[in-house]
Amino acid sequence: MTPEARRKWTVVAVILSVLVIDQALKIYIKTHLSYGDGFNILGLDWARIHFVENKGMAFGLSFGGTVGKLILSGFRIVMVGMLIYIIRGIIKTGESMGLLLCFALIIAGAIGNIIDSAFYGMFFSESLFHGPPATFLADASGSLGFLQGKVVDMFYFPMLRGTFPEWLPFWGGDKFVFFRPVFNVADSAISVGVISILLFHRRFFKSEQETKPTEQAAAE
Repeated sequence: MTPEARRKWTVVAVILSVLVIDQALKIYIKTHLSYGDGFNILGLDWARIHFVENKGMAFGLSFGGTVGKLILSGFRIVMVGMLIYIIRGIIKTGESMGLLLCFALIIAGAIGNIIDSAFYGMFFSESLFHGPPATFLADASGSLGFLQGKVVDMFYFPMLRGTFPEWLPFWGGDKFVFFRPVFNVADSAISVGVISILLFHRRFFKSEQETKPTEQAAAE
């Protein structure tokens, strides 16, 4: 196997591994817990499995109702296509395996959440507060259409709880929780990939910017 082929199959293996873990956990949570239910991880109060769903972006953020969700889903699909195009190029140019793995994590996370949005509303019954867990291939009544499903989130780490001091503008006296967002494996993969690129692989984008003037000058 050539080095290029080895790099390509490593990237494919990372993407598939993240997708399998992400989807297996989401399906288990959705089919075993009622909406809003959960439990402590290893008995820790600040580390919980807490089943919620969101209609939009990562970490429970939402975006513009039905039309907004279609736009967001379309944007995700386009971005995945662009990232696949980029990663194919950097496999050939011999960039570091670390950079390839970062892009692989981002692609896997994006695809994982796209799967939820695209298919979960079609193939699972609705998850309800205090209701029975969702079932797979249930009666389609109440199900959502293609690209209208909700993204399953389950990791919740309320590590610090408190109250803002009274003298603080706007939030004085309000209660706060850190870390409040609920997220999933796909969100984590995207975050790790993006943060790692920003911390360790910024030279890739600098080299790209430096290459363009050189190529333009050569063309002239």
